[in-house]
Amino acid sequence: MTRRRWIADEHSGDTAALTGANAAHLARVLRARVGQEFDISLGDRVRRGTITSVEEGRVEFALGEDVHATSVAAISLCLAVFKFDRFEWALEKCTELGVARIVPMIARRTESHLAAAAGKRVERWRKIALEAAQQSRRLSPPEITDPVKLRAAVESAVGLRVVLAENEKQVMLGDMFEGADAVALAIGPEGGWTAEELELLVGAGWKTASLGPTILRAETAAIAAVAIAAARMD
Repeated sequence: MTRRRWIADEHSGDTAALTGANAAHLARVLRARVGQEFDISLGDRVRRGTITSVEEGRVEFALGEDVHATSVAAISLCLAVFKFDRFEWALEKCTELGVARIVPMIARRTESHLAAAAGKRVERWRKIALEAAQQSRRLSPPEITDPVKLRAAVESAVGLRVVLAENEKQVMLGDMFEGADAVALAIGPEGGWTAEELELLVGAGWKTASLGPTILRAETAAIAAVAIAAARMD
């Protein structure tokens, strides 16, 4: 039986602990007991953890042997902010697929009220990513940055840089990853990129690519792009 994985809130030597919401869920909802075993991620490795103490706000573990864990691909997702329910769904699913970094972007066609409120949502987004990382048995959640404007995201990206563009008809995303050990993907908002934004991206060295002939919602494009990248970089 596969043991459930938790990402430690604290760890030192051969001990680790969950605190806050994670501890409360384990103690109150899952009725954790001393002696139960779980996989505990320490960020760069996973060890078997045996519960030694249970309180509502804190669950402590004695750490044992290492457990095999697969690291995530070096995929950075620069995702323009769109309707928060859909944005958060994309964030959750891209975390499950293994994205390493998510950069929320304010694009020209990002609705003004969403742009204004985005900064207040970051901690919620990080919580969603943490929960998705634990559910999908990742070593750690993706880094989620504070929202930035497009130019800042463009300039901070490293590796192969690809922007999904509706006007690209020849180059398919799946054909672009040969030899790439890191990739940044840029996904535009509802309504797509403006011509000026695409000019900025291409001028900064980003390559345009397509996901096919159909027009996808932003959240669908993000999930599809990350899935393709993760498969090609495996």
